[in-house]
Amino acid sequence: MSDTSREKIGIVGRTGSGKSSLFLVLFRIVEIQKGSITLDNTNLQHIDLKDIRSRLAIIPQDPFLFSGTVRENLDPTSSHIDSDLNNVLERCHLKVHVDRLGGLEADVGERGRNFSVGQRQLVCLARALLTRAKVLCIDKATASIDFETDQLIQETIKQEFHDSTVLTIAHRIDTILNSDRVLVMSEGSVAEFDQPNILL
Repeated sequence: MSDTSREKIGIVGRTGSGKSSLFLVLFRIVEIQKGSITLDNTNLQHIDLKDIRSRLAIIPQDPFLFSGTVRENLDPTSSHIDSDLNNVLERCHLKVHVDRLGGLEADVGERGRNFSVGQRQLVCLARALLTRAKVLCIDKATASIDFETDQLIQETIKQEFHDSTVLTIAHRIDTILNSDRVLVMSEGSVAEFDQPNILL
């Protein structure tokens, strides 16, 4: 690809190889001891934490919803109008379910129990859409959901984040076959980094 800023990167490796650590460092939950990470030619350590985290979004392996309303989970800082929230719910295939629960003021239940695991992943995806994230990080997000919901999430990401960099830690080979490049991690280092057809 000529524009590497919009690449879709699949990340694979054995347990403990350092895949999830990449995301911890990107979000500066863990500070790196040596070397540097740059976003848009700016060293991450020189950027305010709030600015970094407002430009990155993550869909975690275990999606967590706060006790409260759908609105509070989508837009905790109350930065968006109702039409924006309803729009992302529609684009993430959640509108019908949320309307059935009572709309934006509906209670998600303790730890999001009024939503299935796949639907909680889609709420995280809707959150990411609202932030207009330049970098989307997906951490084995489809490991515990059915194939159909996995396909739905993959298709939504493909449509909605075509202008963003997407980093996907994958557990299914078909999740990363459409990546521009695949990063193979081993013992905290990059073992291989190339197009999937070459690495296969």
